[in-house]
Amino acid sequence: MSTATAHPPVAYMARTKRYYEAQGYAKPYVWAHFDEVPFTKPAKPLAESTLAIITTSALHDRRATDPRAVASAATAAAPPLFANDLAWDKKATHLDDRETFLPLAPLRAMVDEGRLGALAKRFHCVPTEYSQRRTRTEDAPEILRRCREDGADIALLVPL
Repeated sequence: MSTATAHPPVAYMARTKRYYEAQGYAKPYVWAHFDEVPFTKPAKPLAESTLAIITTSALHDRRATDPRAVASAATAAAPPLFANDLAWDKKATHLDDRETFLPLAPLRAMVDEGRLGALAKRFHCVPTEYSQRRTRTEDAPEILRRCREDGADIALLVPL
Protein backbone atom coordinates (compact mmCIF):
# COMPACT_ATOMS: atom_id res chain seq x y z
CA MET A 1 0.00 0.00 0.00
CA SER A 2 1.33 3.40 -0.96
CA THR A 3 1.85 6.02 1.74
CA ALA A 4 1.62 8.82 -0.84
CA THR A 5 -1.16 11.34 -0.31
CA ALA A 6 -3.27 13.13 -2.87
CA HIS A 7 -1.68 16.44 -1.83
CA PRO A 8 2.04 16.94 -1.34
CA PRO A 9 3.15 18.50 1.95
CA VAL A 10 3.31 22.28 2.12
CA ALA A 11 6.84 23.64 1.90
CA TYR A 12 6.11 25.96 4.81
CA MET A 13 9.47 27.71 5.13
CA ALA A 14 9.79 28.42 1.38
CA ARG A 15 6.14 29.43 1.08
CA THR A 16 6.37 31.78 4.05
CA LYS A 17 9.54 33.35 2.66
CA ARG A 18 7.82 34.01 -0.68
CA TYR A 19 4.73 35.35 1.11
CA TYR A 20 6.78 37.90 3.08
CA GLU A 21 8.65 38.92 -0.07
CA ALA A 22 5.31 39.50 -1.81
CA GLN A 23 4.23 41.76 1.08
CA GLY A 24 7.06 44.13 0.11
CA TYR A 25 9.21 43.98 3.25
CA ALA A 26 12.59 45.62 2.65
CA LYS A 27 14.55 42.84 4.38
CA PRO A 28 13.94 39.11 4.05
CA TYR A 29 12.34 37.48 7.07
CA VAL A 30 14.91 35.99 9.45
CA TRP A 31 13.70 32.91 11.30
CA ALA A 32 14.21 33.11 15.04
CA HIS A 33 16.83 30.76 16.38
CA PHE A 34 18.48 30.37 19.74
CA ASP A 35 21.74 28.79 20.79
CA GLU A 36 20.17 27.98 24.15
CA VAL A 37 16.58 26.74 24.26
CA PRO A 38 14.71 27.80 27.43
CA PHE A 39 12.48 24.71 27.49
CA THR A 40 12.74 22.03 30.15
CA LYS A 41 11.10 18.70 30.86
CA PRO A 42 7.91 19.03 32.92
CA ALA A 43 8.53 18.77 36.66
CA LYS A 44 5.52 16.50 37.18
CA PRO A 45 3.25 14.23 35.12
CA LEU A 46 0.78 15.82 32.70
CA ALA A 47 -2.11 14.38 34.73
CA GLU A 48 -0.95 16.50 37.69
CA SER A 49 -0.07 19.65 35.74
CA THR A 50 -1.92 22.90 35.14
CA LEU A 51 -1.70 23.99 31.52
CA ALA A 52 -1.68 27.57 30.23
CA ILE A 53 -2.68 28.20 26.63
CA ILE A 54 -0.80 30.88 24.72
CA THR A 55 -2.14 31.95 21.32
CA THR A 56 -1.05 34.53 18.76
CA SER A 57 -4.65 35.62 18.16
CA ALA A 58 -6.01 38.75 19.88
CA LEU A 59 -8.92 39.68 22.14
CA HIS A 60 -9.97 42.51 19.82
CA ASP A 61 -9.60 43.55 16.21
CA ARG A 62 -6.16 45.14 16.18
CA ARG A 63 -6.80 46.75 12.79
CA ALA A 64 -8.81 49.45 14.59
CA THR A 65 -6.38 50.20 17.43
CA ASP A 66 -3.20 48.17 16.78
CA PRO A 67 -2.10 47.79 20.41
CA ARG A 68 0.17 44.80 20.02
CA ALA A 69 0.40 43.92 23.66
CA VAL A 70 0.06 40.80 25.78
CA ALA A 71 -3.55 40.21 26.85
CA SER A 72 -5.35 37.58 28.91
CA ALA A 73 -8.92 36.34 29.30
CA ALA A 74 -10.72 33.67 31.29
CA THR A 75 -10.69 30.14 29.87
CA ALA A 76 -14.11 29.56 31.44
CA ALA A 77 -15.89 31.99 29.10
CA ALA A 78 -13.46 32.69 26.28
CA PRO A 79 -14.53 35.56 24.04
CA PRO A 80 -14.27 35.63 20.25
CA LEU A 81 -10.70 36.08 19.02
CA PHE A 82 -9.27 38.03 16.12
CA ALA A 83 -6.34 37.63 13.76
CA ASN A 84 -7.33 39.19 10.45
CA ASP A 85 -4.56 41.77 10.86
CA LEU A 86 -1.89 39.08 10.73
CA ALA A 87 -0.11 37.92 7.59
CA TRP A 88 -1.49 34.45 6.86
CA ASP A 89 -2.80 32.84 3.70
CA LYS A 90 -6.44 33.96 3.76
CA LYS A 91 -7.15 32.13 0.48
CA ALA A 92 -6.05 28.76 1.83
CA THR A 93 -7.66 28.82 5.28
CA HIS A 94 -10.04 30.72 7.58
CA LEU A 95 -10.63 31.58 11.25
CA ASP A 96 -14.11 30.11 11.56
CA ASP A 97 -13.03 27.28 13.89
CA ARG A 98 -11.67 28.89 17.06
CA GLU A 99 -10.68 25.48 18.42
CA THR A 100 -7.84 25.42 15.88
CA PHE A 101 -6.09 28.31 17.64
CA LEU A 102 -7.66 28.08 21.12
CA PRO A 103 -8.30 24.34 21.64
CA LEU A 104 -10.33 24.55 24.85
CA ALA A 105 -12.75 21.68 24.13
CA PRO A 106 -10.12 18.96 23.61
CA LEU A 107 -8.10 20.22 26.56
CA ARG A 108 -11.18 20.19 28.80
CA ALA A 109 -11.82 16.62 27.63
CA MET A 110 -8.27 15.73 28.65
CA VAL A 111 -8.94 17.19 32.11
CA ASP A 112 -12.22 15.22 32.35
CA GLU A 113 -10.40 12.02 31.35
CA GLY A 114 -7.68 12.60 33.95
CA ARG A 115 -4.97 12.96 31.31
CA LEU A 116 -4.37 16.63 32.18
CA GLY A 117 -4.51 18.04 35.70
CA ALA A 118 -6.21 21.36 34.95
CA LEU A 119 -6.44 24.32 32.65
CA ALA A 120 -5.11 27.61 33.96
CA LYS A 121 -7.86 30.09 34.78
CA ARG A 122 -6.73 32.36 31.93
CA PHE A 123 -5.39 31.95 28.43
CA HIS A 124 -2.92 34.47 27.05
CA CYS A 125 -2.65 36.27 23.73
CA VAL A 126 0.85 37.20 22.67
CA PRO A 127 1.33 39.63 19.81
CA THR A 128 3.07 38.41 16.70
CA GLU A 129 5.80 40.95 16.79
CA TYR A 130 8.35 41.25 14.02
CA SER A 131 10.84 42.39 16.62
CA GLN A 132 12.56 39.35 18.06
CA ARG A 133 14.18 41.65 20.63
CA ARG A 134 10.79 42.86 21.90
CA THR A 135 9.49 39.29 22.02
CA ARG A 136 12.47 38.16 24.11
CA THR A 137 12.75 41.18 26.41
CA GLU A 138 9.12 42.27 26.90
CA ASP A 139 6.41 39.88 25.71
CA ALA A 140 7.92 36.53 26.75
CA PRO A 141 8.77 37.68 30.31
CA GLU A 142 5.23 39.10 30.69
CA ILE A 143 3.65 35.84 29.51
CA LEU A 144 5.87 33.90 31.92
CA ARG A 145 4.83 36.21 34.79
CA ARG A 146 1.14 35.69 34.00
CA CYS A 147 1.53 31.92 33.66
CA ARG A 148 3.26 31.75 37.05
CA GLU A 149 0.58 34.00 38.55
CA ASP A 150 -2.04 31.49 37.31
CA GLY A 151 -0.15 28.53 38.77
CA ALA A 152 0.62 27.00 35.36
CA ASP A 153 3.17 24.22 35.29
CA ILE A 154 3.29 23.87 31.51
CA ALA A 155 2.20 25.89 28.48
CA LEU A 156 0.79 25.04 25.09
CA LEU A 157 1.91 27.52 22.43
CA VAL A 158 -0.67 27.75 19.63
CA PRO A 159 0.46 29.90 16.70
CA LEU A 160 -1.99 31.19 14.17
